[in-house]
Amino acid sequence: MSVGTEYLRVISERFNNIKSLGDRTFEQLSEEDIHWSMNEDSNSVAVIVKHLSGNMISRWTDFLDSDGEKPYRKREQEFENDITSKKDMIEISEKGWSILFKTLHSLKESDLMKAVYIRGEKHSVIDAIERQLAHYSYHIGQIVYIGKQLKGENWDSLSIPRGKSEEYLQEMLKKQQ
Repeated sequence: MSVGTEYLRVISERFNNIKSLGDRTFEQLSEEDIHWSMNEDSNSVAVIVKHLSGNMISRWTDFLDSDGEKPYRKREQEFENDITSKKDMIEISEKGWSILFKTLHSLKESDLMKAVYIRGEKHSVIDAIERQLAHYSYHIGQIVYIGKQLKGENWDSLSIPRGKSEEYLQEMLKKQQ
């Protein structure tokens, strides 16, 4: 296996892991929870999802052939809290992720060093991918944090629960034997 092929496999897995954290958070949130925000200057989960999806659609559509900031994108409108239901929010989320994964799975090793543009700024494909990975991780982290704060003691941990690190390590070691 080549380095480029391995990179594409690993990066796809990383995006899947990030998506899973968001999806597992959505499962724990109510209709009301997705619209909660700390104040008028902070974003709700629904708004963050709308922004992420808008970004994904813009960045990953015609990824190799056109600037990642599409003329049709209305970024400022992504921050309007007009999603009416959790179902609609999930559909919006899925649309963005679907375009991302379709494009990512179409990439070949020979594409990785090609130049792409985001807002007129030149990036290698690898750099553009890493830029988006960091951006999406940042926002999914916000979603998880909001969910965890809203659910409090009713939150189902998405990683190793506090006080369970050693138990988790021992389970992992048993699997390796």
